[in-house]
Amino acid sequence: MPKQINFNSILRIIDANYNRSKEGLRVCEEISRFLLEDRFLTKELKGLRHKITSLAGSLASKDKLFACRYSAEDIGMNILGEELKRSSIGDIFIANIQRAKESVRVLEEFSKLINKRSAVAFKKMRYRLYEIEKKALKKIKVIPDLR
Repeated sequence: MPKQINFNSILRIIDANYNRSKEGLRVCEEISRFLLEDRFLTKELKGLRHKITSLAGSLASKDKLFACRYSAEDIGMNILGEELKRSSIGDIFIANIQRAKESVRVLEEFSKLINKRSAVAFKKMRYRLYEIEKKALKKIKVIPDLR
């Protein structure tokens, strides 16, 4: 039986997706920085990662987000799915940019309940991610397979 939904449940969703989006962007940023050696993409990804922090702050303080975090009790923690199926740098980039886009979409939707300006900013960010993904994947295709 689902537990009662309250504002802390919404903050828990925001916290999880705040972290997930930043983690995904960080992986993509490292690929852009160290493997593609692309200053522009690296700067773009880093800027978006920092913007997420700023926007999350407009939704709730870090203390409130931390207080709503129950990682040890998260029923999705042990669901692996496709996480272990990576065979190339492209696979890693695609998985993580997808993670970031999906998380930003969740942040966009739940921001509508708290701060509509943040929701609009998250939407713009999501569309920016689509463009970054397109540019990065063109460059990643020229990286030779590591095996």
